[in-house]
Formats: sequence, structure tokens, C-alpha cells
Amino acid sequence: MSSPAKLRYGDKEFELPVVVGTENETALDISKLRAESGLITLDEGYVNTGAVASSITFLDGEAGILRYRGYPVEVVADQCDFLETSYLLIYGTLPTQKQLEEFRCSIQHHTMLHEDMKSFYNGVPRDAHPMAILSSVVGALSTFYQDSLNPHDSRQVEISIHRLLAKLPTIAAYSFKKSVGQPFIYPRNNLPYCENFLHMMFAVPCEDYEVDPDFVRALELLLIVHADHEQNCSTSTVRMVGSSNANLFASISAGICALWGPLHGGANEACVNMLEQIIADGGDVKKYVAMAKDKKSGFRLMGFGHRVYKNYDPRAKLIKHQCDRLLAKLSLKDPLFDVAQELEQVALSDPYFIEKKLYPNVDFYSGVIYRAIGIPVQMFTVLFAMGRLPGWIAHWVEMQRSETTRICRPRQVYVGEKLRPFVSVKDRG
Repeated sequence: MSSPAKLRYGDKEFELPVVVGTENETALDISKLRAESGLITLDEGYVNTGAVASSITFLDGEAGILRYRGYPVEVVADQCDFLETSYLLIYGTLPTQKQLEEFRCSIQHHTMLHEDMKSFYNGVPRDAHPMAILSSVVGALSTFYQDSLNPHDSRQVEISIHRLLAKLPTIAAYSFKKSVGQPFIYPRNNLPYCENFLHMMFAVPCEDYEVDPDFVRALELLLIVHADHEQNCSTSTVRMVGSSNANLFASISAGICALWGPLHGGANEACVNMLEQIIADGGDVKKYVAMAKDKKSGFRLMGFGHRVYKNYDPRAKLIKHQCDRLLAKLSLKDPLFDVAQELEQVALSDPYFIEKKLYPNVDFYSGVIYRAIGIPVQMFTVLFAMGRLPGWIAHWVEMQRSETTRICRPRQVYVGEKLRPFVSVKDRG
């Protein structure tokens, strides 16, 4: 710990401890500020507030660095599949061969849903958004698995973790099948994680279905690069809900709701909608690029730039290659891909985009890949949730095990009316 910082207010001076992380990130510890001075800090959106000290993910937006438990995301994506990545995030270390086999086996044997859970799908409209179904069914897991809800029982937590990782793809695939009026396809425990999901999504009982291995690899990569991203909106939501000692299912359900927003997990869906808007208007990319540069137009190019990264998003670099490979292989005659590739070239060569560092981001490429695989646009955010699940779980577990965890209770600066006399309804004119 470095020498404390000093805050002077009025005729008093207060010391604020300085905390330095392992990557030399520096923070002022204000946890005792109110008790000592009566002051609180105001930080709308918590954009400059460290709510927790975490050992899960390191992110340096200026340098374009993302590491899971110390390992560069590029290395993890190249060397691990999604379940090995999940193990790393949740347990903090790379598994041995035996540990990984046991982990895979446990996940593979928890994939089925209780048959009574199908009634949830019958109770929603056919056109219900899959994220609404996903959050509802995940929350309902707590009613079907009441034997594993205690956040302080390590064995119960372990069972809940495995159940969630195993069942979320099944829940997600069923929500899609509901929307298209097709029968639910039971999971096949002899298939790997991503292949099993694609089988449940696209297979039908009346014919054989073979999963394209390139689709499997593309999905695997997307899930890995989305697996965790530090203290984002949905992860912070999981931690906040979990700080009340809410069970894992309830906490993850809340995180899914946070992810649903178009400013967060819905960004890749918004990106494809934008591309379709450009196509419907004649496919004039130059027109929309000009609108994006004009602040008065109110138009914003989705899928470019990032709130945190002030450099090329390392995840985007990874999946760009996969995106190019898929499009070259499939040779799809889809104007959306043409518009996407034209926009990409503009962003990588136009001085305006380069100066403002508005590079194509992970949402841009992931939306195009999902489209190429055949995933409908309303399912994009659902797949984001599948990928982010191990990160949410890791943060929930870290929070529960921390000796410094307290229930989240932000302060506020009140700006409403002062004390007012109450006027009876008959005298209010």
C-alpha cells in the first residue's frame, strides 16, 4: 500500500488510503470517508468507482489487453474450449486432465430440464423475446432445485454451478423452438457443449441433422471471448443481487435481465438491425458514414468503438478472422454481409474513425457470425448470456467467499423538495 492521499475540506484534512493492484492500477479507498468527514462521493453510473477488488479478469482498455486469471484471452481462445475456460474462471486455475474430464462429465449429465418446466414455455406468447423466457426460467430453477440454494454451503453451490452451466443451453434452445413452433429437442449427452446446443437449436425429429464443425468452432470462440469482461453492468448486477445472499439462480436471472438492454448485451442485435436499416435504404454505406460523422443527424453506427477499449478490442481481433473464414466458406448471397464488409473497410481506413478509435468491436463481428450460422437475431443476446455465464458465476462465488463483502447499498445526493407542509385533498384547489 502506498502513502495515503490527502483530502482537504473546510479546515479539516482527511487521509485516504491508496490501494495498488497487481497490475499497478491505483485506487483511493473511500470506505471510511463518510464516517470521518460526513462526505460521500458522487459518481453517476459508477464509471470511476471501484466497487470490488477482484482476481478474475484484468482489462486495460488503453492497451487493448484482456486476461482471464492472468492468461491472455488470445491464448485461452487458442488452447481451451468453452468448458475449460469456464473451469479456469470459476475455480481460478487451469484444470488437470482428470479435473477437466470430471467437470465435463458432470456438466454433460445435468443437461435435461425437469419435464414440468415445459409448462413455462406453454405460458408465454409465441413471439415472446427469448431473453424474457431465459431470465424467467433461470429464476424458476430455484423452485425446482431447492436442495442447492444455500450460498454458504460449498457443496450446494457446486451443484448449482454445474446445473446452470449444463441447463442454460437447453433453456435457450427451447426458447427458440417455442418461437418457431417446433418440438423441443432433448439434449444429447454424448455431444460436446457447443455441438449439443446447435443440435437442440436446429435438429428436428423427422430427419437427421449434422452440425457443421466450423459452426461449432465459431460458436465456441464467441462464447470464450464473451466469458467475462470485468465489472460490466450485468456482472455488477449479479454481484449486487448476490450481496443480499440471494441464491445463484436468482442472481444470474437478474444478470440476464441487465444483459438484455440494447446498450449492453443487445448491442450485437442492434448492430444487425442497423445493417438491415442501411440495406432497406438502398445500401448506401457512404450516406450512413456521413450521418455518423454529423453530430446533428442523431444517427449512431452500432458495432464501432467501445466504452472501455480506447484501442482495438482484442476480442474483435480474434473473431474477425473467424468471421472472414466463415463468410469465405459459405459464399452466402446476403446483402447484409456486403454492407458489413464495406463498413468494416471504412472504419479501418477512414481518418475520422481512426482518429476517434472507432474500430469494429466484438458486437459487430459477433452479429455477423451469428447471422452466418443461422442464429435468428432475437437469439443473439441469449448466446451472449450463455457465454457470459461462467464469468457471472465466478464473480458471484468470489463475492460470497470474500471476507470483506457487504450488502451493496449505494448512497445518493438528494435534490428533491425540502420539508413541505401537507395539504389535505379538499384544500388543494
